Amino acid sequence: MSKYAFFISVIASLFLLGIKQRTVQQKNAKTQNTLIQPPYLKAGDTVAIVAPSGVLINRGDEITQAKKLLENWNLNVIIGKNVFNQNNHFAGTDDERCEDLQNAMDNPTISAIWCARGGYGTVRILDKLDYTKFRNKPKWLLGYSDITALHNQLHNKGFETIHALMCTSLTKDLTKIKPAVNTFKDALFGKSLSYTLEGSKLNKTGEVSGQLVGGNLTLLHTMLGSDTSINTSGKILFIEDIGEYKYHIDRMLQTLKRAGYFDNCKGVLVGDFTKMKKNNTALWGSSIEQLIIDALSEYNFPIAFNMPAGHEKDNRAMILGREIQLNVSHKESTILFKN
Repeated sequence: MSKYAFFISVIASLFLLGIKQRTVQQKNAKTQNTLIQPPYLKAGDTVAIVAPSGVLINRGDEITQAKKLLENWNLNVIIGKNVFNQNNHFAGTDDERCEDLQNAMDNPTISAIWCARGGYGTVRILDKLDYTKFRNKPKWLLGYSDITALHNQLHNKGFETIHALMCTSLTKDLTKIKPAVNTFKDALFGKSLSYTLEGSKLNKTGEVSGQLVGGNLTLLHTMLGSDTSINTSGKILFIEDIGEYKYHIDRMLQTLKRAGYFDNCKGVLVGDFTKMKKNNTALWGSSIEQLIIDALSEYNFPIAFNMPAGHEKDNRAMILGREIQLNVSHKESTILFKN
């Protein structure tokens, strides 16, 4: 082969390699933006209750109530064998909690996995999970708070999930949390979701559409720099939290911001920031709403407050990974989950 022919061959190979790489990148981008929707539930389907996080001491009545609620909807219920185990802070050892979750993910007869409670612990088992069988039979994951870690991981694996109440969220009188229960059921059975939120003078107005992602701010911050961190580019980010100092909230937002988390974000939806701690040495000096507006002041995307989701009793269901239309004004905000 002449030098000229060899040179042309090399150029052609590099050109074809470039096309192949771009094709793979485009395929990956398409996969990331088109998530798999597990089948909605119908009467006779089975839900598994598992506890991937905190211990369930003296919470047996709530698990029984959760089981009865699902059975009233004509669903079958399987409770993980390790749900009531205790290993210090956790509902069993890492291996025990992982075993229950993995069994539920692998079982083809299970259509949804409902997390019993949050707390802390899910991040410790993320890297132990195998999604091989789950991909063959996807199912809905339901929960919030510490379960954000699983929501994030499943999002990056290409699946929609449901941010909603957990077993320990139930009250003896369910009429007190009727909107949360109703939207939980609607999301699970495939009924359309839409919300009209109370307005706020601090809302940053605008109209956008994009995939809804996010969850508990502390967990989003914890995931940063790992494979479980979500790429928010072109997406609408939901955030909520509980039991933090305001300066902790600001620090997490500043950290995410410096990491480029908001650079191509399309909007922010703010849920409940519950039981904020007071600093005894120096008060923060502004509301949590003003804190968020100040932290994100350089971005032009809309910001909507007053989403009833998070650690309050009124915890409305949201489908994470689903495209939503978000319209924000000072008078009100509207959210439409697209089918």
